[in-house]
Amino acid sequence: MNLPLFIAQRIYRDNDPGRQLSRPAVLIAMTGIAIGLAVMIVAVSVIVGFKKEVRDKIAGFGAHIQITNLRAPSLYESLPVSMTEVEIDSLRGRTEISHVQRYSLKAGMVKTDEAFQGMLLKGVGPEYDVEFFRRHLLEGEMPQFSDTASSNRVIISRSLADKLKLKLGDKIDTYFFQENIRARRLTVAGIYRTNMTEFDNLYLVTDLYTVNHLNRWEADRFSGLELTVNDYSRLEDFTWELASRLEGKTDRYGQEFCVRNIEQLNPAIFAWLDILDVNIWVILVLMIGVAGFTMISGLLIIIIERTSMIGVLKSLGADNRTIRHLFLWFSVFLIGRGMLWGNIIGLSFYAVQRCFGLFKLDPATYYMDTVPVSFNWWIFLLLNAGTLIASVLMLVGPSYFITRIRPADSMRYE
Repeated sequence: MNLPLFIAQRIYRDNDPGRQLSRPAVLIAMTGIAIGLAVMIVAVSVIVGFKKEVRDKIAGFGAHIQITNLRAPSLYESLPVSMTEVEIDSLRGRTEISHVQRYSLKAGMVKTDEAFQGMLLKGVGPEYDVEFFRRHLLEGEMPQFSDTASSNRVIISRSLADKLKLKLGDKIDTYFFQENIRARRLTVAGIYRTNMTEFDNLYLVTDLYTVNHLNRWEADRFSGLELTVNDYSRLEDFTWELASRLEGKTDRYGQEFCVRNIEQLNPAIFAWLDILDVNIWVILVLMIGVAGFTMISGLLIIIIERTSMIGVLKSLGADNRTIRHLFLWFSVFLIGRGMLWGNIIGLSFYAVQRCFGLFKLDPATYYMDTVPVSFNWWIFLLLNAGTLIASVLMLVGPSYFITRIRPADSMRYE
């Protein structure tokens, strides 16, 4: 039988008002643990949710990986590449890839009677995954994108529509500059809003045929391929693997390929997101420190209150190690109860915010209108395990205070 555990359980379950431990000390200790763990769960779920939301929105405009022309000078001056159906199907057959789609870009300008705006016309084919834009569509519908005929229909962002005073069904004149000025009249088929201002103010989405015709490209050419991966955690490794496979290879027109992922294409945004990881660690360290110190103060109060019991146990032959383990086990019970309430508070916040979105954000600053939350079982379990281990380890040192209590001195507390 584990004697320290047995005695700790008896003390923990003792409900006799005359014999139970100091209520304020126990309450302070459990409250510190509960608040610390709840804050950690909320902070991690919000920051992880925020990073995931921003990442998914960026990926919605350009997938996870792009295969483009190596000689393309910039996003706004794309050069064509070409791949056969067999080559594209071989990419689709890779287990790491969940979706492959073509796209073409053409920089231009939208002009109305009252205003004008620079833009990037993006043409997509029938295989394009429209779920992202459909999820953020406010009005209208997603056109049927084609690579063989022009629909002259386009979807634009809410912010762009407001700037140009456009509404659903309006005709817009677009202008493109090459050797001469080319004009194309398009119809607003849908209006979307992602709150990613830099992208919303830039992209108009139409069919692949229209953009290829404006670029004067053959039907088998396009600005690039967009690839969506199954496991984002392996994005960097798979990018380099794919780049190595395509290195030195050319298409039928002699153009070399360039492989880049969204983190390489948007370094400033992802560097900013990486800084949020520092915030997570600062919050975790502070909260574990708060929880640990409240437990230390609670343990010391409990030891002082139980000085006479410690003296009796020592007089009966219990050594310091056994008594220290007794109080550490008792602390584990208190920590466990505090963690239970901390989990209830943290998960309740997550559930309420996930279902009702009570806490709002300024979309102009944070790219979204509600506080995002994300739940991960592994992170949740690590937070609980880390809180328990760190709290117990912080109590090991103060538990040595027991070694200074002598049976003779403890009689004064009778």
